Amino acid sequence: MKTEIDHLVVLAADLEAGVHWCEATLGITPGPGGEHELYGTHNRLFKIATPENPLAYLEIIAINPHAVRPKKKQPTRWFDMDDEKLRAEVAPEPRIVHFVASTPDLLAARMALRMVGIDRGPAVHASRRTSKGVLNWQISVRNDGQRLFNGALPSLIQWGKPVAADPLRLHPRNSLPRSGVTLHSLGVQHPSVDMLQAAFVAIGLSHVELTQGAANITATLNTPKGLVKLQSHGI
Repeated sequence: MKTEIDHLVVLAADLEAGVHWCEATLGITPGPGGEHELYGTHNRLFKIATPENPLAYLEIIAINPHAVRPKKKQPTRWFDMDDEKLRAEVAPEPRIVHFVASTPDLLAARMALRMVGIDRGPAVHASRRTSKGVLNWQISVRNDGQRLFNGALPSLIQWGKPVAADPLRLHPRNSLPRSGVTLHSLGVQHPSVDMLQAAFVAIGLSHVELTQGAANITATLNTPKGLVKLQSHGI
């Protein structure tokens, strides 16, 4: 079992605020993203990949006020985005709230977490169109939309259709140019560090530093403005 950092999730009150935050904080304008019809959200993306984390990109995500969602079944949005407290926390300024880990076998990774007592949620199939074609993926999303462990336990994602011969060929990194920002490090601090350590070992996740303490996700980025730290501060 092996997973690796796929992308960081920064939640914004609206996408325009997310773009302004990115320009002011990191010194770049994020690239285009897309819409997620199932959850009524949309995003902007930019690459932060390094040799240690070759898939890594950053997602700025917000609820799409113009989205038309299915009337009969509206699933709870991913990443706790329907949580009023979380939305209030990011209203003044966008903040990192979560990260996602890529796996070549989502079913096995979900089962590995179950073996240590964690329900990461079912696999949800999703897709969106890009200039390079249609992106397909499966992602673990709980029915209640919860991130778990204050966002410090990653959601799991598997790119490509289940029968795809080369899912990495269909990864967002292939349509994202270099941004001038790279991931220096990702660290997680949490009171339940032992449970998180067991979870990370179970799914084979490396390049994330784990420490005991108050809940916090810290992503350190090399940017045109120098070294910048993004922190969740326990939300």
